[in-house]
Amino acid sequence: MPVEKRSQNTNGLPYLFSPSIDANKSAPLVLFLHGARDRGNDLNVLLKWGLPRFVDASDSLPYFFAAPQLPEGQTWVDRESDVIALLDKLIASQPIDPDRVILSGFSLGTAGAWHIAASHPGRFAGLVAVSGRAPQTLEETQLAALKEIPIQIFQGGKDEKLSIGDTQYVVDTLHKLGGTIDLTILSDGDHFIADEVYGNPKLQQWLVSQSRRKTSVAV
Repeated sequence: MPVEKRSQNTNGLPYLFSPSIDANKSAPLVLFLHGARDRGNDLNVLLKWGLPRFVDASDSLPYFFAAPQLPEGQTWVDRESDVIALLDKLIASQPIDPDRVILSGFSLGTAGAWHIAASHPGRFAGLVAVSGRAPQTLEETQLAALKEIPIQIFQGGKDEKLSIGDTQYVVDTLHKLGGTIDLTILSDGDHFIADEVYGNPKLQQWLVSQSRRKTSVAV
C-alpha cells in the first residue's frame, strides 16, 4: 500500500505513514529512523530504498508504519522528544497496539534507535538495528534498560564504517545482563544492506510477533 506523506505542525517532524491491512483493527506499529544521507525536506528520498521502499511497494502489511524525516545537520538524539511525541500522536489517533511497537533504524537511525529505546524502554516491544554503530556511549545501566526488549542487529561483513568487534561487545554485554539479542552478519554485505534485511520474510514475521514484556505481579 503506497505510503502517505504527512507534515507535522509547528516544530514537529514530517513523516511517512502507512496503515495496516485492516486500518480499523488493532495492529503493531513499526517506527523507522532513517540514515544520515536521507536528511532534508523531501520525504520522497526515504522511499528510494530500505524499509520505506519495501512498505511502499507492498500491497498490504499487517502493521502500521511511520518514518519521520530529520532536517539537514540534525541527529535523532537531537529530536528524541519529537520522535516520542509522534509515537504518542499515532497511538492516540490510530488503532495501534501500544504493546507492539517496534523501533528500527538504519545507520544514523540505529544510533538514534539505541538511544531512544534505552531512554524509553517501556515503550517498545522490539528493536531492529541495521548497519548502525554500537552504542559505546551508553553506560551499562542504560544497556541494562534494554534487556527486556528483544533486539535484532544486522551488519555487513564488508562494512568499512563499522567494527564487528564493537558490535559483538554490545551483544555479549546484553547477553550477560539477561537480554534477548541476535546478531546477523551478512558476510558479503557492505554498509548498504537495508533492502536485503527489510525484505527478508523472517524479519517481517518477527516484526509482528513481538509484544512488550510486562513485569509479572505475584498474587
